[in-house]
Amino acid sequence: MAMRKKYLLPAIIFLGLVIAGAFNPGQVLTGNSAGDINTGDTAWMIVACALVLIMTPALGFFYGGMANRKNIISTVFQSVICLGLMSVVWVAFGFSLCFGDDIGGIIGNPMTFFMFKGVTLKAAAAGTPLNVLAPTVPMMIFAMFQLKFAIITPALITGSFAQRVKFSGYLIFIFLFFVVIYAPICHMTWHPDGLLFKYGILDFAGGTVVHMSAGFAALAGALFMGPRTESERTHEFANVPYVIIGTGLLWFGWFGFNAGSAIGVNAKAANAFATTNTAAAAAMVAWVLMDAMRGHKVSSIGACIGAVVGLVAITPACGFVNVGESIAIGAIAAVCSNMAVHFKNKSTLDDTLDVFPCHGVGGMVGMIMTGIFAADYGTGITDWGLAYGQYKTFTHHMIGLVGIAAFAFIGSYALYYITNMIEPMRVTKEEEELGLDITQHGESYQTLRIDL
Repeated sequence: MAMRKKYLLPAIIFLGLVIAGAFNPGQVLTGNSAGDINTGDTAWMIVACALVLIMTPALGFFYGGMANRKNIISTVFQSVICLGLMSVVWVAFGFSLCFGDDIGGIIGNPMTFFMFKGVTLKAAAAGTPLNVLAPTVPMMIFAMFQLKFAIITPALITGSFAQRVKFSGYLIFIFLFFVVIYAPICHMTWHPDGLLFKYGILDFAGGTVVHMSAGFAALAGALFMGPRTESERTHEFANVPYVIIGTGLLWFGWFGFNAGSAIGVNAKAANAFATTNTAAAAAMVAWVLMDAMRGHKVSSIGACIGAVVGLVAITPACGFVNVGESIAIGAIAAVCSNMAVHFKNKSTLDDTLDVFPCHGVGGMVGMIMTGIFAADYGTGITDWGLAYGQYKTFTHHMIGLVGIAAFAFIGSYALYYITNMIEPMRVTKEEEELGLDITQHGESYQTLRIDL
């Protein structure tokens, strides 16, 4: 009975959204005419939406394979549940918080597109902020593309407290994280009236909005939750092939993540596609070489982590740098993250799956490198990077980096504290020893063995 009461309020709120959706008169679906949209751009953006969506279960495989066998289902599911929860929140008011009418350059009006009211099948009206961002595709497609970023960001955080978080507490936290941390950073960075947008912060596809916010929330989470029990900190990976498959799918989906952020079939998309692949490849090679020079065997896990770090670092820069520079960005990010992992392993910080050293550090490196190498590759920017003799973008990025890091870390730590008062975030020692698959979900990972 206690468990039923715990979920009564969320069920009532969800029922309210169901009713609001059933009686929503604001969204009008008008005809089949292409109208003022570009069909080629629209086709590409539908594909890009699908590519970015596959990244969330791919992340689950990537994280789950590195957990232990008692926690592989829970680790994967913590990513997958974001597909459901964040999609509902996004339609209700999340899109409005990120891209609704500006309030002080910090957040959007939650009622602007409440229940997708006014999110049409045509391009946004000329002269509006959304028309600046997506002039050739239906508003609906732009909104659904941006949703995928809101889905994967809280999923990224899960690796920092894997194997010890209570599922109900986790759900409360990611909801609060979206409202308090993600939505303001997204609005400030990507909305044309946002503070960081106007300040000149360049984030082509989410290095700041996604990876830095998730990375610092992960650091706060690892500190707040404390280390796992000694027995849980020493375990074999549950399934290395899952990590490899997850990496391949992440790399595949990242083309939609980055090239899709051009919001069309154009030179920006082509440049982002090429720089994304090259940075990932360079980071993979750099990570492997770093491990080899330390006397370690070349491992598939290391190669996979390196590739993901390269993808993270190129994300804010992919539309602003050339292919040659993307090699440097990937390699530098891999070296920095590899060193961060090395120092973390010598500390008492228990970031289970190295989310901060990889996504937090990788995102920061990407933001710095964007300030150094940014140039106009069909993007229309006027302030180039430090490498081209201009300092404005670089200095603004350094100031922005400090501000965003502080906001994401301090804000997230406060949210963990608040969540913990509502619902304890950490499982008991006994539950941790039994594993979250059984204690949180009543399921277990079984390996099928066939005797030949």
